[in-house]
Amino acid sequence: MMFDKHANLKYKFGNRHFWAEGYYVSTVGLNEATIKKYIQEQEKHDIALDKLSVKEYEDPFRDSGK
Repeated sequence: MMFDKHANLKYKFGNRHFWAEGYYVSTVGLNEATIKKYIQEQEKHDIALDKLSVKEYEDPFRDSGK
């Protein structure tokens, strides 16, 4: 359903799964600031992983005119 509404996401999440590599556990009550901080840390991690991934933006089999 998510990929039907936002087709561009299927290129980033080709396996059609939204899943975190880790999890968050807390023994105390969560407040908005704690949740916001956790999300920001996860975003930093995701951005770092995206920078490490290798993506081809040109078709390697297309004739480049050489």
